[in-house]
Amino acid sequence: MNTRHDNTRQHILETGQRIIVGKGFASVGLNEILTTAGVPKGSFYHYFASKEQYGQALLQDYFDRYLADLDGLFAAEAGCGRERLMRYWQHWRDKQVDTCAEQKCLVVKLAGEVADLSDAMRITLRDGTDQVVQRIARVIGEGVADGSIPSLEPLASAQVLYQLWLGASLLGKLHRDGAALDSALAFTRAMLSP
Repeated sequence: MNTRHDNTRQHILETGQRIIVGKGFASVGLNEILTTAGVPKGSFYHYFASKEQYGQALLQDYFDRYLADLDGLFAAEAGCGRERLMRYWQHWRDKQVDTCAEQKCLVVKLAGEVADLSDAMRITLRDGTDQVVQRIARVIGEGVADGSIPSLEPLASAQVLYQLWLGASLLGKLHRDGAALDSALAFTRAMLSP
């Protein structure tokens, strides 16, 4: 390794994520990840038994960071429920439009690809997205309670909104523009308005 990394495992995960978000999981070989990371193959197998296990760890690491960021964004002192949710959706829209060519969201990038390749990776994706939806539902419930959101069923509404945004992100990738995300933002704003 050219530079010293205190956590080789984390370095391999971060390097792989940067490559995989551009090319997909199946298109990237271990040699490419390890050469880019400057890590010998033996180090990889010290941390991961297989590429599938690596993919599962990559997704878990992604969700750990994403959920921590989401918790910060959804912190109760950051405003009423509607304000916190709209800040999240606006952030999603801006991030997807600004980085559409170099997709940053592993859920959008890998869900269709790995769901049929690896049950372990599919379950990690499923569980991670379920946790995102649960957090959105919690804030919808808080918004209903504080009067900033109309009387909605929190979990069902969170599922619909998350599905809408995943679909809009995929369409944004296809069209290479933000029109679908702008439509999702307008729909979300109307749905959450009291």
